[in-house]
Amino acid sequence: MAISKKQTMAGVALSLSGRTALVTGGSRGIGRGIAKRFAEAGARVILVARRRNKLVEAKAELDRIAPGRIAIHACDVADGKDVARLCKTLAGEGHKIDILVNNAGTSNRGAFEKLTDQAWQEDLDLKLFAAIRLSRFVLPGMKKRRWGRILNIVAINGKTPAARGAPTSVSRAAGIALTKVMANEFAEYNILVNALCTGIIMSDQTDPGRVDEIGKTIPLGRIGTAEEYANVALLLASDAGSYVTGSAINIDGGLCKVV
Repeated sequence: MAISKKQTMAGVALSLSGRTALVTGGSRGIGRGIAKRFAEAGARVILVARRRNKLVEAKAELDRIAPGRIAIHACDVADGKDVARLCKTLAGEGHKIDILVNNAGTSNRGAFEKLTDQAWQEDLDLKLFAAIRLSRFVLPGMKKRRWGRILNIVAINGKTPAARGAPTSVSRAAGIALTKVMANEFAEYNILVNALCTGIIMSDQTDPGRVDEIGKTIPLGRIGTAEEYANVALLLASDAGSYVTGSAINIDGGLCKVV
């Protein structure tokens, strides 16, 4: 069920009207779900992903919800030069980013002794340095306007790393630490920074034949949806979440062993 712009929480509207959000990994899965929810709440949304054809598909869907408020940019956020090009383009187009969702990422894991330097660097570039570089780009404008939201999409394995869980669990743990550092440093400018720790969320990569089996491993007894995930993101991005910063919130149906 879509959240109406008229719906409220504790008397504060869950509206993003007049705000501009940049969502990486926005062409599918959690990123696309967040982008859709933000668009429904009135935001202008800039979708970023590597594959332009997937971005075009996502834009076609969101244009039906928010005509004239959806933009797309193909970019490999793991590539520092490509991120610099994207930032230059966005600045040239005059975008004022109010909300940044650092969502791009994959799950890369293996035996520690077999992980190469390249595997480590690629994972850190995609999950950590992309968030750092894009945050550096949006922060000056947020500071000037004294309003901003940065959501770092990480994973519960950043809190509970397992054997053979590197490099992804290490990158995710770094993303949680980055969240806390930024939240403390930029709170005085009313820039709120939070991490969303992902459990098992339904996606186009989920094996349909294993949905029930996987669901049984989760305390709530089922896999979560991108829509449910996006509901939390909307709360934190809106004025209704105005006193939450520096938090790493589990969205996992109770799966994570720690709070």
